[in-house]
Amino acid sequence: MSQNIILTTGIYDLIKDHIRRKKVTPTEEEALKLQLKNATQVTRKNLPEDIVTIDARITVKNLDSDQEETYTFVAPDKAKKRNNTESILTKMGLALVGCKVGDVINWDFEEGEKQLEIIKVERLD
Repeated sequence: MSQNIILTTGIYDLIKDHIRRKKVTPTEEEALKLQLKNATQVTRKNLPEDIVTIDARITVKNLDSDQEETYTFVAPDKAKKRNNTESILTKMGLALVGCKVGDVINWDFEEGEKQLEIIKVERLD
């Protein structure tokens, strides 16, 4: 992914810690470090509404299959399958965090690289 992402300082630190704890593959680590190096950090109240972040419902379109999927990202300690919420530190969360509506990203998942377009971001807070 080449576009610069926008993150709150809290999420920036969360991702840095996640990398430091070796919770990602070497390929993901490389991609995340590059993103963080070019990321813009803002306070939570200054984060634009169309940016993927914690406590948001995100709709993405897989450009390879033309299918849309919706994810609800929360803080890692609040993620619960029964509530249909996922940690922002899941593979999908890390792929999308900091991106905005309209961005198209390429990310390596277990099943191979996917090209995803962010269709909608709804804040839950």
